[in-house]
Amino acid sequence: MTDRSTQASTQGATAAGARAPGSAVDSSRPEPGVGELVGQMSEQVSRLVRDELALAQVELKAKGKAAGKGAGLLGGAGVLGAYGFGVLIAAAVLGLATALDAWLAALIVAVVLLVIAGIAALMGKKQVSRATPPLPAEAIDGAKRDVAALKGHAPGTTPAGTGGQHR
Repeated sequence: MTDRSTQASTQGATAAGARAPGSAVDSSRPEPGVGELVGQMSEQVSRLVRDELALAQVELKAKGKAAGKGAGLLGGAGVLGAYGFGVLIAAAVLGLATALDAWLAALIVAVVLLVIAGIAALMGKKQVSRATPPLPAEAIDGAKRDVAALKGHAPGTTPAGTGGQHR
């Protein structure tokens, strides 16, 4: 019986003009004015710009690490390859010189080494190109979407009445 009496008193208080706690409309607080809304918008836009810049910084850092790893791998491979190839060159030239003239053996070994160097250079270029261009593509796309949202239209569309041209 106490539940019904509580419900009745709550309904009576609501009917008398008082709002129940947690109701959607709070008449004690006036609607924010234009100045306050503009201030909130300014604060939110500046927070959005800071967040986009932070995203760009994180993205550039990740791309920089990838480029650094690729360059380090290229450098290390070059040094080790130079020493290893030096020994192999000597062995190959000496081995071929037993069957051919020494100059011909050296020429054959040099051509083979240049082909291998070309393949290694292409592989290194591919690794470095994965980190380029060093632009924060995700952050740029996000900023474009934010600007489009602020202008009031969906990304990739033109505002009505502009004839396909942005102002």
